[in-house]
Amino acid sequence: MRIGELARATGVDVETIRYYEKSGLLPAPARHDNGYRAYDRSHLERLSFIRHCRALDIPLADVQRLLRFIEQPEADCGDIDQLIAAQLNRVQARIVSLQALALQLDTLRRRCGTARTARDCGILQELVAAAHGESCACHAS
Repeated sequence: MRIGELARATGVDVETIRYYEKSGLLPAPARHDNGYRAYDRSHLERLSFIRHCRALDIPLADVQRLLRFIEQPEADCGDIDQLIAAQLNRVQARIVSLQALALQLDTLRRRCGTARTARDCGILQELVAAAHGESCACHAS
């Protein structure tokens, strides 16, 4: 199959596929006489694996490590467990950070609850104050 077909089959952008090839995540395909790339089932499966890992927000370096484990099925999987545990820790830390951000945005939103002119908007006033180095309601704590 050609690159466009592979992109449609996996939901991965053509430029991303090319990037994965350049970075070594996806092996270079054979080429037809006309120079077009010729992808096969193994490319489809590998790209689907990469896409699934990326959907889990696994960094590309860790995806590369996981791909090496696929190529070495007899290897101990303890490192895989550690890799996923580290990813889980990153996600949990990001959740905490996003919850704090949500509180800040909620605090900021409460500065203005009715339709006003931009000059009288409490949200805009807080953002401008912060830009001037003054304290703002959303970073008060």
